[in-house]
Amino acid sequence: MKTIGIIGGMSWESSLMYYQQLNLAVKHAKGGLHSAKINLVSVDFAEIERLQHQGNWQALAEQMVAAGLSVQASGADFLLIATNTMHKVAEHVEQALNIPLLHIADATASELLKDGVKRVGLLGTQFTMQQHFYKGRLQQSGLDVLVPDDAGMALVHTIIYQELCQGKVLDSSRDVYLQEMEKLRAAGAEAIILGCTEIGLLVQQSDTAIRLYDTTAIHVAAAAQFALAD
Repeated sequence: MKTIGIIGGMSWESSLMYYQQLNLAVKHAKGGLHSAKINLVSVDFAEIERLQHQGNWQALAEQMVAAGLSVQASGADFLLIATNTMHKVAEHVEQALNIPLLHIADATASELLKDGVKRVGLLGTQFTMQQHFYKGRLQQSGLDVLVPDDAGMALVHTIIYQELCQGKVLDSSRDVYLQEMEKLRAAGAEAIILGCTEIGLLVQQSDTAIRLYDTTAIHVAAAAQFALAD
């Protein structure tokens, strides 16, 4: 079994899901007392969030590279960045490391295309919904990507940082997300990407008839498969 390296803490709420789901996936595959081999470096999300909203992506890239090098030095065989937004600096991390990085958008695109989805709605932070680093990567895979209007993006973004990243799960916010999903479906989306690792805390498939693609679950499944492959 390969050792899974993780840069986590963005937020620790979603990193907890990564840890739990990775171990469950390995236990399911191998049985008995088996669990995942995981080397985790967890950052202080308050520092990350401040730099994100300042637009200081150079400093963020340096922090992610330092964390990635620490994970690599610990003996990890490959790396996960356990957040969608910080994949904005994924190329900087990849260039600095000698171990492979399993990109969350690539894993997600692969699942969508396997299921025959061509047009998809994307929910996440404003950085993820607006900027090319994530949406563009999906488009390069052949997907047509829809996002909410400016007002919808602001609502989705605020709920992530002010509620979900702090462990607050409110019915009123679930309603907001379901409304935004319905707007995307009406605009032609065949499915919705939960493109922030905390959104799965708020919305599950049982809440809607629209097909949901939870990037945390997809990333975990791809990582477990990679870790267990010969």
